Parts: sequence; structure tokens; C-alpha cells
Amino acid sequence: MKARHSHLLRFVRITDIPGHLHSYDTPTTVNDRHRHRLRGNTSPPQGAGNEHVHYYQGTTTFNDGHVHYYSGWTGPPIPLPDGSHYHEFSGQTTYDDGHIHYYRGITSEAFL
Repeated sequence: MKARHSHLLRFVRITDIPGHLHSYDTPTTVNDRHRHRLRGNTSPPQGAGNEHVHYYQGTTTFNDGHVHYYSGWTGPPIPLPDGSHYHEFSGQTTYDDGHIHYYRGITSEAFL
């Protein structure tokens, strides 16, 4: 006869990703008679609480026969009434095809 064996399971960690992420989707300025879009997700936060920021990087949409690269850090969190937050970000793309583009946008609310 086998002895009964059991465990009480109180917590299961599904993922080990620290913090939260934000998505973003913003247009660039019009330069050389065209624009691009920046779309992506930020890195997990660097810093803590109201002092954290996020790194972002990527490739713009393919327009007018080329792309540009971009990267940067968001500003600090901007609180929302429901307790969530978003971030502002801005910068310029790499110099490609004889020009650059500038961008300015806000992230989505935080998600895991």
C-alpha cells in the first residue's frame, strides 16, 4: 500500500520578467517629402517608482525606398487618474538617404 503524498501550492510564478512594458506608435516629421512611423515596445523599466524610464529602439517603417533607425530613453512616468502611467519620448532618426526625421510621442499605459 502506497502512502499518500501531497503538497499545498500557494504561489506559482509563470514568468520572471521584471517590471512592465509600454507600446508606442508615432509618426516622424515629413522630410524629403515623406514620413515614417515608429512602432514597438519599450524595455522593462530602469530605476524605480516615479523615477523610472524605459529604453526603446527599432527601425522605422519602409517608406520612399528606405528605413531609418532610432533609439532613446523615455521621460519619467506621467501618472493617470486610474493609477497607471505613460511616458513621453522624442528624438531623431539616423541619417539615411540624405536626411533625418524627428519624432515626438507618448507610450501606451503600462502592461506586463
